[in-house]
Amino acid sequence: MKVKFTETVIRDSQQSLIATRMPYSDFEDILETLDEAGYYSLECWGGATFDSCLRYLDEDPWERLRKIKAKVKKTPLQMLLRGQNILGYKHYPDEVVRLFVRKSAENGMDIFRIFDALNDFRNIEVAVDETLKCGKHAQGCICYTTSPVHTLEKYAEMGKELEAMGVQSVCIKDMAGIMSPDEAYKLIKKLKETIKIPVFLHTHSTTGLGPMTYLKAVEAGVDGIDCAISNFSGGTSQPATETMKYALEGLGYETDLDSKVLKKINDFFAPVKAKFLENGILDPYVMGTKTDALVYQVPGGMLSNLVNQLKSMNAYDRLDEALAEVPKVRKDMGYPPLVTPLSQMVGVQAVTNVLVGERYKNISAEVKAFLRGEYGRAPGEVSQDLIHKVWTDDELVKGRYAESLEPVFEKTKAELGKKARSDEDVLSYIAFPQIAEKFFEKREEKESNTVNYTIEKKED
Repeated sequence: MKVKFTETVIRDSQQSLIATRMPYSDFEDILETLDEAGYYSLECWGGATFDSCLRYLDEDPWERLRKIKAKVKKTPLQMLLRGQNILGYKHYPDEVVRLFVRKSAENGMDIFRIFDALNDFRNIEVAVDETLKCGKHAQGCICYTTSPVHTLEKYAEMGKELEAMGVQSVCIKDMAGIMSPDEAYKLIKKLKETIKIPVFLHTHSTTGLGPMTYLKAVEAGVDGIDCAISNFSGGTSQPATETMKYALEGLGYETDLDSKVLKKINDFFAPVKAKFLENGILDPYVMGTKTDALVYQVPGGMLSNLVNQLKSMNAYDRLDEALAEVPKVRKDMGYPPLVTPLSQMVGVQAVTNVLVGERYKNISAEVKAFLRGEYGRAPGEVSQDLIHKVWTDDELVKGRYAESLEPVFEKTKAELGKKARSDEDVLSYIAFPQIAEKFFEKREEKESNTVNYTIEKKED
């Protein structure tokens, strides 16, 4: 049996460890080597990378994707897409979702791992359909969590629903690394007995369970796993690529990975890691094992963002209180899986509850939208008292929220005028209006300065 490996160092690994602060220049010179390693896919886009490129790195995320594709010619590129949320934090009209998928495919994306934070698959149908129309691989996602309403039978039903939708593979997304080896074995075995398409597993090392969980998943017949090159593995990231390759091959399983190439990749990222440790972006806190996550169910990216948020408010000493509040907020919100954007919403609300000193005295706009039903159906029952703090029954969303949204693309394109140089720019603006506008302004300023410098040099 052959096990496929997806490498996460350019996306989820660095998102989980360093809050997605790795610029293109930090990995540009290793891309061609990554292409020679024998990976099934290279996860390099989506998730928080899009936001981070515009907000922190002064990079055009679309240009970043094109640059990666120009150097990675053999290994399929993979992204994480939030269904109707695309890469933002709210639902967008169907026309925007379709165009975003189409432009992502045109700019170089091959595999679209598509999920909905609530496992409400009405919210991924459009993205899946457009991915298939573009001739790309649509991987449907099941966000894994534990709660009174999440059972083995329920997960099997989700697998059947995704297969019926037409996805070409299914991924179990264990964002917080809470899946035990036994749970992994039973779930993968159940899915392999229930559906005919390949099954992949994504987990994190946060709780220390990751490698054992992967091993039992492989024994149950999983087709592929997500790993990170060892310098960016462990902690809130994924298990190490080299370690899992060594262990699995020692047990008689096959992989396509080349150990010599993996060594080159890992050596390349050693100074990159050292840089982020030195500047403080890589906090040693996220590199350790956090068994409390088995209670809090906090995924890696959420944990690193919580740490950064509390540090910025000079309230880092309240981290344990905030973590303890997370499962309480989650229960009130109907046990949503803690994955973007729900992880951010629950995390921010938990921090607010702790710092304000009164639960739900201040409720974020995003949580209000969730309580209204704009994000879809919660897995369990949402606290009616919490809902009625904000909404009356007549104000609640009935049906699929995206169907009530008016088309916005052409209107936005006209409003932006020359600020947007392409349809991709318009999509960036729709996803992150204020951040994209600042990016456009900086881009103009930078190019203007470059032109002026060139003119001055010629005159000299």
